[in-house]
Amino acid sequence: MIKSILLTLTILFSTSCESNVKKSKQAHDAPNAQTISKPTPDDLQKYEVAYFASGCFWCVEAIYEDVIGVKEVISGYSGGSEKNPTYEQVGRGLTTHAEAVKVYYDPKVVDFNTLVVVFFGSHDPTTLNRQGPDHGAQYRSIAFYSNEEEKKIIENYIEQLKKDKVYNLPIVTQVEKFRKFYDAEDYHQDYEKLNPNNPYIINISIPRYKRFKAKYPELMKKGGH
Repeated sequence: MIKSILLTLTILFSTSCESNVKKSKQAHDAPNAQTISKPTPDDLQKYEVAYFASGCFWCVEAIYEDVIGVKEVISGYSGGSEKNPTYEQVGRGLTTHAEAVKVYYDPKVVDFNTLVVVFFGSHDPTTLNRQGPDHGAQYRSIAFYSNEEEKKIIENYIEQLKKDKVYNLPIVTQVEKFRKFYDAEDYHQDYEKLNPNNPYIINISIPRYKRFKAKYPELMKKGGH
């Protein structure tokens, strides 16, 4: 039992999103990396956009990309003031940005409220500046809004979660007006799909994805993970 606990702790604390800063590009460039068909910028102009931050963007991107009605998800940085941040800067906590995702979605198929349900249902909004093994303000929980209607949807959902006593601890998610999003480096896009053998993906991302899918199977596309 003790050995099992120690092994689990070793995996959690030695395998983090930030610990892969130097390894991530090499992993993405591996010979067995699959090719993924992506929509063009012109295609994406037809859809609405939402922004969220809830820990390592490799995990968040993978979940949202398999939600019905979502057309594309971009990993990046938001919530801070520095221009053109890099992964190394953000991952090491050298900026005020958080790892975030840009979600392109078809409002005729999925609405913003559902995306907010996905947001809260796929991470722990009660852990301040932390998700799993990832620590620091760069992994904080932020639900961004682009207008007052979106702000109201987020705030109402938080109030409902409190009323239903879904969590034993206070929700620390920031509800923040969206200002600017910076796309992450190319090798971070579709990272989970392109790097299935990465230790972080195996031990953190995939289990997080499966936990969400088990709770909300009706929201997920067929033929996903």
